[in-house]
Amino acid sequence: MFIVTGAVKPGSLVALMGGSGAGKSTLMAALAYRNPVGVVVDGDIRVNGRPLGDYMHRLSGFMHQQDLFVSSLTVQEHLNFMARLKLDRRTSNLERQGIVSDLLVQLGLNDNASTLIGATGQDKVLSGGERKRLSFATELLTDPPLLFCDEPTTGLDSFSAHKLVEKMKQMAYQGRTILCTIHQPSSDVFNMFHELILIADGRIAFTGDTKTALEFFSKHGYDCPEKHSPADFFIRTLAMTPGSEDASRQAVKRLCDEFVVSDTAREVELTVQFQEHVGSTYEVLPLVAKINSPASKAPFWCDKLQLLTHRYFLHVLRDPSIQFLKILQKITIAVMVGLCYAGTVRETQAGVQSVQGALFIFVTENTFTPMYSVLALFPLELPLFMREYRNGLYSTHIYYLSKMAAMLPGLIVDPLLFVIVAYWLTGLRGTLYAFLMTVFITILTVNVATACGCFFSNAFDSVSIAMAYLVPFDYVLMVTSGLFIKLSTLPYYVSWTKNLSWLMYSNEAMSVVQWADVGNITCEMQSPDLPCLKDGSEVLDRYSFSTENLWRDVIAMATLCFLFHLFGYLCLSSRVRNS
Repeated sequence: MFIVTGAVKPGSLVALMGGSGAGKSTLMAALAYRNPVGVVVDGDIRVNGRPLGDYMHRLSGFMHQQDLFVSSLTVQEHLNFMARLKLDRRTSNLERQGIVSDLLVQLGLNDNASTLIGATGQDKVLSGGERKRLSFATELLTDPPLLFCDEPTTGLDSFSAHKLVEKMKQMAYQGRTILCTIHQPSSDVFNMFHELILIADGRIAFTGDTKTALEFFSKHGYDCPEKHSPADFFIRTLAMTPGSEDASRQAVKRLCDEFVVSDTAREVELTVQFQEHVGSTYEVLPLVAKINSPASKAPFWCDKLQLLTHRYFLHVLRDPSIQFLKILQKITIAVMVGLCYAGTVRETQAGVQSVQGALFIFVTENTFTPMYSVLALFPLELPLFMREYRNGLYSTHIYYLSKMAAMLPGLIVDPLLFVIVAYWLTGLRGTLYAFLMTVFITILTVNVATACGCFFSNAFDSVSIAMAYLVPFDYVLMVTSGLFIKLSTLPYYVSWTKNLSWLMYSNEAMSVVQWADVGNITCEMQSPDLPCLKDGSEVLDRYSFSTENLWRDVIAMATLCFLFHLFGYLCLSSRVRNS
């Protein structure tokens, strides 16, 4: 719980400081109108005397402590992408390019414009300081008069931290109001801030300039040693000492109580009252005019969908671990399958088993690999999605659709390559119709499996939990696929599960394609103890398959694909609402 009163003046660079867990980030999020779910603000937060509202998203920028980017984009691509989403859709391409170019120059990123942002551990990517400057540039695209920065110097060396705060100070001189939470700044960095807000135990311990703060603490028995960093001194004084929490809490409470009745606190109160009066009286102030201005026109939903799809498609193309290795693996497995079954697929009794075995591998290879490969897809990208969603850049359904659209080429190319290689090596039915139908059914199988993986990916909080539920479900799919047991003999209390098994639908459809209209299957030996399947209809009947079910199977798989995606989207929407 926070009990705070204060004011931040226009054109100032303000440091919000306190010990670990003091609530700096939570307080700043409330001031920026970006409250996490569950945080209740009881009180009055105003901008130039106006109550806080949705206008804060266009009036302010918020630089988060953690830098989140799509690592496969270059610096310029990232800024161009964010400019397309953030700026008014009526902004011309030339104007957008001018804004991006100016920011690249201002923040010293011009030489890195074509550099991949990259991830930790990769070569030829942005350094920590450059990533911070890129985060800063992203928030400056809309030229916000208010800027909130959460721990902007965390993880930076002293030189990089000094250059970043120096840039903030220059922007404050240009009229921006910048509020930063900051942890253990160097003396040089600390001295660049105009104002200081110290919080402890949910209260304001001091607000004002550094010199006045030192005088206030000294007056109440806390002297900063010579040649000691004032920032370290303030944080150490207000921190809870392990083993002496009660004594520390009492000391902090006394300081906060003394500040409430101090002359500095009365000046702050007068500033707050004056700002309320100004905001309610003068409509011509620049900030008030911007508050009252109509919201900018966001890009059309179809443009957002195209932008997001393009971004994720670039990520797929530029990540060799996703693209090249998957294709290589698919072709290798197809060759192995083809060589194993080469010469065994004939219209004989032994050939029946070979055909069904080959078809089962076609189904399972294009089910389990794609299904498990997407389990980590949404959990890994959830932090970036949540940040951009909360910034109002796009909606959940646009994000989900863009992910599926970017994946679609791979969901067609991968099974196509597999069938082209494996089908002819195994020697399956050599008609064009049979080949094309097998390609179509395999592509549909991959898409259903991927949709199922997306559903489980969004339904659970982690990949390990998703796998714990998915593995038993896979066994149900395997048992009801039609290869291990005749489907008509399943007990009534489990036979309904075959309706959820796209392995059964796919296996039946491929079997119908291979065995329809096939006659005169050779029986090598006659024995009353061994079955002799004389034509394709008897083969299908052995597995409880029917030629009449071909298009029913196709429609069933398409329906399952749609339903899995729908449930996956609903789970993602629920997670967004509860986060």
